[in-house]
Amino acid sequence: MSYLSADEILNADDLLREPVDVPEWGGTVLVQGMSGTERDKFEAAMLNKQMNGVDKDKAMDMYRARLAAACIVDESGKRLFQGDAVVKRLGQKSAQALTRVVEVASRLSGLSDADVEELTGN
Repeated sequence: MSYLSADEILNADDLLREPVDVPEWGGTVLVQGMSGTERDKFEAAMLNKQMNGVDKDKAMDMYRARLAAACIVDESGKRLFQGDAVVKRLGQKSAQALTRVVEVASRLSGLSDADVEELTGN
């Protein structure tokens, strides 16, 4: 049996991407799964200051918009939505459209239903 080397692991292009049709927006977006670091930051943003639990109100505040913004990218992998003001505007878009994107983003990022329940305090 042959095992991967550190270089092979570090050089692997392992961030999955998937086009998602969003008819409410008039086209298709490219959704990319989060890296380990990106997911850690996304989850840490929902923890309280003691880093020992989820602040439920904060976790639910713009959850769909924050996850969609973390995963909608251009063809080079650059996030299209950055900054609180833009994420807030994204949150004002159709819940159905955001949910369609979030479902794919969750799957590509390895976020299970149990993870989402823990993060949102539900």
